[in-house]
Amino acid sequence: MTTQVPPPGEPILRAPAEVMRLRRMGAAFPTRLSFLRILLRRLAGEGWHVTRPRWEMDGDGYGTAVYRIDGPARCYSLVCFSRHLDPAKRTDRVIAEEWDASFALFDGVPDDADIVHLAEHAPLQEAGRYRGSELVISRANKSVRLFAHAVAELAEGRQPSSAMLASVGYLMRTTAVYGNGKFGLADRDRIAGRPEFRPPFQAEMLTVWLIRSFTFDLLDHCAQARGGARAAALAPEWRRYLGVGNATGLGMAPFLHSHPILIHNWFRARETAIARVRALPRAAAAEVAYFLDVLCRVRAHVASWRVADEIQAARIAELEAALPEIEAAAPALLAGPDPWGALADRAAGHGLECEELILALMLEPYGDLIDTLGEEMASDDAPAIEPAMMLGALRALLRRDYAWALDIDFDAPEAQARFWYVSEEKLEPRLGERSEEPGAERERPLHVARDVRALADALDGSDADERVAAFLLRRPEHRHIVRRVQSAAHRPYAEIRDNLIAADMRPIDMLRCKLAFFGASKFDPKSDRWTRIALFQGAPTPEGLTPESAETPTFAVPPEG
Repeated sequence: MTTQVPPPGEPILRAPAEVMRLRRMGAAFPTRLSFLRILLRRLAGEGWHVTRPRWEMDGDGYGTAVYRIDGPARCYSLVCFSRHLDPAKRTDRVIAEEWDASFALFDGVPDDADIVHLAEHAPLQEAGRYRGSELVISRANKSVRLFAHAVAELAEGRQPSSAMLASVGYLMRTTAVYGNGKFGLADRDRIAGRPEFRPPFQAEMLTVWLIRSFTFDLLDHCAQARGGARAAALAPEWRRYLGVGNATGLGMAPFLHSHPILIHNWFRARETAIARVRALPRAAAAEVAYFLDVLCRVRAHVASWRVADEIQAARIAELEAALPEIEAAAPALLAGPDPWGALADRAAGHGLECEELILALMLEPYGDLIDTLGEEMASDDAPAIEPAMMLGALRALLRRDYAWALDIDFDAPEAQARFWYVSEEKLEPRLGERSEEPGAERERPLHVARDVRALADALDGSDADERVAAFLLRRPEHRHIVRRVQSAAHRPYAEIRDNLIAADMRPIDMLRCKLAFFGASKFDPKSDRWTRIALFQGAPTPEGLTPESAETPTFAVPPEG
């Protein structure tokens, strides 16, 4: 859209003390640096091509399918299995053992023996056995009422109810997408050097995008099997609108804590993009027009975003009320000096949801300026201890980077009211109430603030010229937090600057933040511990993927009619 360049030197980024707070993280929106947008731009720009070499489905839509995607240097295949699911066993919870459909992203082209192996193991998901040729596994359940309605209508030659399609937004929803060596899948090292998988979660995003095509093809197949010659296919505009649903719970939340270097890279890339655009002294007419077009579309998107959760519903109402004023003020603000800074400041006066949305949208006209930052979001580094550091320097890091933690009174019960643990049954993260539930002795180390406080206490009275190595020989219980503090010293966005075991901590804020980086939309919290979302809603399908369509922001608006 633009060939502008930023002023010399990188502009000033927002402070981590502002950005890395849970309340703001819980107001995050997808941007053009979201992982699914990065994927679509690459697939379109490099001319990747999708085919369906195998489709073996019976009249009820049960069987096997394979989707193949070919790129400049290699190809991948999504192997799909559709099975009958007893309604009594249908659940989106992670404890489920059967699903409507299961999937495996295969490295290359599977032969018949590979299909036989996957047919045995993929429907079992966590209980299956996988090899290095399998990169990702996933499973999904139908949105039963909508899928049945859509089949019935298409079988009669009619399009499904627009209201039903718009209100749900997807035909199937995944309950997990696993990769990176889990359950015997290929390790990250196998694919990290491939350009198409260098940015984060690209294999997972590719899997979900191909699953989306499978859901449409399965719907059309079932309708045609029932209706024969009179059956209709799902209209292209609804294929573009509908995404893949997802139900995400606590299992995802600790990721933001457990990968501090990676998270720093994500946030730094996003914040650098925002800072570059804010620093532009003028906005060209074409850029303003494009932004205003996107903003108009997003107003319609927000108007269709309805949830039952009272807290999020109130935030959406506040956002919906603010956007007309922002839209009215934008032309004059963007015609003046410091256009994007002025617009961002105006949005900040309307609450966090409005501010974060406008910051996301103002990146849209400036792909040439910021898209390369997507290549900087991965990380192969691991936190490491600097044993030669003096304790005086370590204390200075605590004062500089962790003042937020040192100010917490951990003698107050509400400061450590919760504890994180891993369930024995499903090996998934869980959150317990310390005063009400057993198991605190198996607490997982998400209590960074408490550990920082303990380290600061242990350093009191120590010799400032003593080295970290000598201190840790005496006090090895502090190794993990010393490593974390030292690793974060030059990575200011590595740490969530809130107490993750406090009584008022809302895990949903972490979930929304990570999902926004994925590119999710229509956040629909079902409690403060799990949410439903949509991925690839409004994104191009394989048959409609072009460099131009890949540029479209995924703030989907239902088709008219």
